[in-house]
Amino acid sequence: MQQGMAPLTTKDFALPQSDLLNTYVGPKQCSEQQCGVAPQSRFDCAPDKAVSQPECLNRGCCYSPLHKSRDLGAPWCFFPSVYPGYILGKLNQTKGGENAHLTRSSKTFIPQDIMALEMDVMWETEARLHFTLKDPSSKRYEVPIDVPKSKWRAISPMYSIEYSTYPFGIIVRRKSNRRVLLNTTVAPLIFADQFLQLSTSLPSSYISGLGEHLTGLNLDLNWTKVTFWNRDISPHRNANLYGSHPFYLVQEGDGLAHGVFLLNSNAMDVILQPAPALTWRTIGGVLDFYIFLGPDPQSVIRQYLDVIGYPLMPPYWGLGFHLCRWGYNSTAVTRNVVKNMQRANFPLDVQWNDIDYMDSRRDFTYNQENFGDYPQMVNEFHGEGLKYIMILDPGISSSGPPGSYKPFDDGLKRGVFITNQTGPLIGKVWPGPTAFPDFTNPETQRWWTENIKEFHAKVAFDGLWIDMNEPSNFVTGSLDGCPNNTLENPPYVPGVVGGRLASSTLCASSSQHLSSHYNLHNLYGLTEAIVTHNALIEATGKRPFVISRSSFSSHGRYAGHWTGDVESTWEQLRYTVPAILLFNMFGVPLVGADICGFLGNTSEELCVRWMQLGAFYPFMRNHNDKPNTPQEPYVFSKKSQEAMRNALVLRYSLLPYLYTLFHQAHVRGETVARPLFFEFPADSNARTVDQQFMWGDALLISPAMEPNVTEIAAYFPPATWYSFYDGSSIVSKGQYLLLPAPFECINVHIRGGHIIPQQAASLTTTQSRFNAFSLTVALSRDGAARGELFWDDGDNLNTFETDDYSHILFLSNKNMLVSEPLKLNSAIDGLTLQQVRIFGVPSPPKRVVVNQQSTADFSYRSDTKVLALPSLSLLMSDAFEIQWL
Repeated sequence: MQQGMAPLTTKDFALPQSDLLNTYVGPKQCSEQQCGVAPQSRFDCAPDKAVSQPECLNRGCCYSPLHKSRDLGAPWCFFPSVYPGYILGKLNQTKGGENAHLTRSSKTFIPQDIMALEMDVMWETEARLHFTLKDPSSKRYEVPIDVPKSKWRAISPMYSIEYSTYPFGIIVRRKSNRRVLLNTTVAPLIFADQFLQLSTSLPSSYISGLGEHLTGLNLDLNWTKVTFWNRDISPHRNANLYGSHPFYLVQEGDGLAHGVFLLNSNAMDVILQPAPALTWRTIGGVLDFYIFLGPDPQSVIRQYLDVIGYPLMPPYWGLGFHLCRWGYNSTAVTRNVVKNMQRANFPLDVQWNDIDYMDSRRDFTYNQENFGDYPQMVNEFHGEGLKYIMILDPGISSSGPPGSYKPFDDGLKRGVFITNQTGPLIGKVWPGPTAFPDFTNPETQRWWTENIKEFHAKVAFDGLWIDMNEPSNFVTGSLDGCPNNTLENPPYVPGVVGGRLASSTLCASSSQHLSSHYNLHNLYGLTEAIVTHNALIEATGKRPFVISRSSFSSHGRYAGHWTGDVESTWEQLRYTVPAILLFNMFGVPLVGADICGFLGNTSEELCVRWMQLGAFYPFMRNHNDKPNTPQEPYVFSKKSQEAMRNALVLRYSLLPYLYTLFHQAHVRGETVARPLFFEFPADSNARTVDQQFMWGDALLISPAMEPNVTEIAAYFPPATWYSFYDGSSIVSKGQYLLLPAPFECINVHIRGGHIIPQQAASLTTTQSRFNAFSLTVALSRDGAARGELFWDDGDNLNTFETDDYSHILFLSNKNMLVSEPLKLNSAIDGLTLQQVRIFGVPSPPKRVVVNQQSTADFSYRSDTKVLALPSLSLLMSDAFEIQWL
């Protein structure tokens, strides 16, 4: 092997050249040595169908049955150690890296092999490598999202590259330790018209990502298949769910991490095996890989977001509590829900309606019988400081007589719908027969925006909930079925639920502006989110708030996500934690799950525990299915209401910190909710923790997620941790501890060395944004701490980009706490700091000095070592200094 220069020859391999060229003339040519592959390292030579031994041997592959339980899942028909493949031609140096042509002389068992490929390797940055494999003779579909282009080769990359000439392969190493991060020589590259396959070894079994699936934080490598083909299906195991994010992150085992992203939107499988290794299989497009060298997990995510885009900055109100149910079937019912929340003294920022508001379940209409005063209701909510969101599905009703439904009539004239051979493809969703907008069509984008603006002029909604946008279809393909062609029936069908690409969605061969639905299906939710995001800006002039079910890489630039139709079970509650963490890794920090569950009836205890956990979802919404028993906070016992209220008040007090985290995500590519291993990458115990998580780098959340528990085992990485409630400390060397898990609250700890800005809670953020601030200061062992606050008007567009914000730094060291306003705007004017709690003060202070004036208004607890200043009145816009002596 050699690094990015002249191609290697067959002399670099154990088998002589004559053996390599003649091995696969017939099935008997596979030697015992070539087939002596350990079960965990076998790569499947029959991915397309089950084959007999003669069929397997006829493919030039090895056949060896396995019967031990430990080998369950390993293929019986597998590639030999060397298999005929592409030959790497002359490697040419380019401004950005290398270029070469690949050729093969023998066909594979997959039809329509592409016999010549072009490889481009781009050394884009010191930590980002990009390579593509394409057909140089024919333009193939590529994902139409903007990615950065680098003109010049990185000067001091963290990676080195080696090539195998025959069979072709590429090996990427981390320069610092020579660790192999990618090795495609482990199995043959296959590149056919509708089947592209590339395998690689993995340096570790700790791999996360490859969403959206119901999974733990670390993926199961025991012959697991994960499928990408967006589908309307409630979350359950071994199913392709609502979104596609073909990105993974590997913890390498020593604190280092790297990531890999395949920019491909076609239907896809990824096969994970215990070698450890994985295989990418996609049925269209090109192979377009990015490798991110980190070296730490958070850097990997930032480098990934450098490619797909940083997350949007949500409006401040969007971080409050949202309440929804399918079944609020009138304005009277919806109003009453809000009044009940207010009477019970529960914070609520956003009231929602599901499809109940629509006339005959049609978009851009409202039911005159039950929602006749719909616009007035929304205006009333605004007068009370609330915001309002409604659902909007992509399916446009097509069954009414001409002239009866403008969105369809106008859309038909303007050619905005996905088509088949006879005209608009007609499927079936909630309103009955429906057409589906093609959001890749510029005319559709204009039509959609016009409809949103026209409806907003009637009903002044503040955000939009886009659902059913996989796209979902209640029939297979269309009401007329689908044609029998290779797009509908490719030679390889990934492991989609239903076994057909058209199952619960549109015909793959239907036509869109940019390409076939076969290529664009996984982008449908993303393209709708982009257009809806832009339309909301035009309609409201404010920061858009869009929550979408379907998603693809770069979704976080335009919208948030909820994890779909989760069941009201303890198991599903637990799975929401890795789901939230993974979507933060995918660049979608505005994410949450339906609190108390959507499908089925919740129990009171489950709902309380879910509310406590949900208070730490970045996006917090309670949403219930129509036939279920109610689960609004006010329907439960006084004891449960108090526990839920405690969770909401805690969340609202922490919104300044949460908002600052979103700012850091927006401008720095940070995560909001993150796994413990992001902050402690060298801690081997943190690698698999996915029932606890962190907000930023400061708060550790340890929820109770089992029934009838009074204590939980929680892991504390090496650091000093303080209870957020009373400041009692834990000095951990990296250990599990049993914590009380009272029904009334969730365990939250603040990490030593951090300062959290807070604000007194009110029933809405409209009110709370005018309340006094407080600071919780958690001192490190050496008595230092740091924190910051980002603050703006919470609603206007691009406040950071237009320099219209405040940014305040808080620092503590040597018995002193100071603020340093780095930038100020009018949004902070008049707001005061009222309270400060300082955790970890080792001895009682004799004197406290505020801005060089002694104060007697402080207290100190010797048992918890907490110093409290409860009655300050310091302007946030002014620098302050607090000393304890």
